[in-house]
Amino acid sequence: MSSLTQVTGRPKLLASISQALAPITAKKYIGSVSAIDSGIFRSLFGTEEIRKIFADEAYINRCIDAEAALARAQSKCNVIPSEIGSIITRRTKESKLDLERLRHETEIVGYPILPLVQQLSKICGEEAGKYVHWGATTQDIMDLASVLQMKEGLAVIERLLRDIISTLRRLSDKYRDTPMAGRTHLQHALPVTFGYKCAVWLSGFQRHLERLDQLRCRALMVQFGGAVGTLASLGYGNDGIRVRKALAKELDLSDSPITWHVARDGLAEVTNFLALLGGSMGKLALDVIVMSSNELGEVSEPFVPHRGASSTMPQKRNPISSEVILAASKILRSNAGLVLDGMVADFERASGPWHLEWVAIPKSFVIAVGALSQTHFALSGLSVHTQQMLANLHSTKGLIAAESVMMGMAPYVGRQKAHDIVYEACRESIEKEQSLLDCLLQKDEVISQMSRERLRELCDPVNYLGASARMIDDVLGVD
Repeated sequence: MSSLTQVTGRPKLLASISQALAPITAKKYIGSVSAIDSGIFRSLFGTEEIRKIFADEAYINRCIDAEAALARAQSKCNVIPSEIGSIITRRTKESKLDLERLRHETEIVGYPILPLVQQLSKICGEEAGKYVHWGATTQDIMDLASVLQMKEGLAVIERLLRDIISTLRRLSDKYRDTPMAGRTHLQHALPVTFGYKCAVWLSGFQRHLERLDQLRCRALMVQFGGAVGTLASLGYGNDGIRVRKALAKELDLSDSPITWHVARDGLAEVTNFLALLGGSMGKLALDVIVMSSNELGEVSEPFVPHRGASSTMPQKRNPISSEVILAASKILRSNAGLVLDGMVADFERASGPWHLEWVAIPKSFVIAVGALSQTHFALSGLSVHTQQMLANLHSTKGLIAAESVMMGMAPYVGRQKAHDIVYEACRESIEKEQSLLDCLLQKDEVISQMSRERLRELCDPVNYLGASARMIDDVLGVD
């Protein structure tokens, strides 16, 4: 078995990396200007699965799905002849568009729907063709296409999110009682366990899964309103409302009580959800990067030959996945700002902010899925150096247990007096390069209050883990 295949549990990402390293034809990727579409960098910042969902052809297919579903809904509601919906659906599925013509005409019009409808009307024939896009407006179809893409993209997000949660559950349980130094301001603070650290990461991802479930009904809403959203094109009755409800059912979307052409909070919520997800991944990645440093040496990303190698320093094994995740988290946060700007839309049809979503939403999904894949890769094969964690924990000669000693003495001399005594002992420990225990044993005010055995117990960091184990169990749902 090769070294590459020995890294179990991560075949998809490794295959993606291998594909990126394979010879690339200039013709295939000509014109790529972004890392997420680059023939060189694309497998670091996304996956082919998510790109296919948000590719040009997929977007146009979702526009066609929207037009066909609208025709079916109107047929069922007797707004157009009953047979038209099935005819339009069948003929649009059987025929192929002239995509080059569509591209050229979109450049002229500014939107793809008018040239798309012209082609679809011709494809559907004279009788059925005249009912294509009946009562709709361009933004109805474009919004529906975007929502359908997001719906499919969120299914991918959920699958990867569940994979990460499963891996973090395993790590939290396995290292539940593995002590290590807890750090604040990058300094030793108090002891924790690696399982506790993993459970903190896990808790955030668990909440993201809850958010994902909750946002679907708010964000994945049907869009059908006509020119200014009032559905006036279908008359003064309730025909428009009935069609919208039937359309929601056809596409398995929520039925919005009112048109949301200029109420973009649903799309903003999805993109900001991806930014929140990126924030949690970025925090995890930053921890792994620092813990991977030679000075700490507590974890290492999965070993793959030459991954993280330097062109000039043969010893290097850089935490590449974590670095990519950290960059991705920043990109996701910047895109969140774009869609928030897109919410500030004028009157009943925006004069420009809408276009920001065309850039931010597909890019955010590609970046988020890429980061999730890298996160799962890094975690599922993470090397955890427990002995080094223990060595680092004891490296400050007991200073990390200073609070433990202070709280142990407080009942005898008061908290502030105990703080002062231990503070002085810590200073002496650093200056004399002696253990905290040895410095405490030299103080009459300490040994007069408690035994050597009790002091030794208080100075052992492994004895000062608080309720960390209970918290881990609570996160894991263990009774």
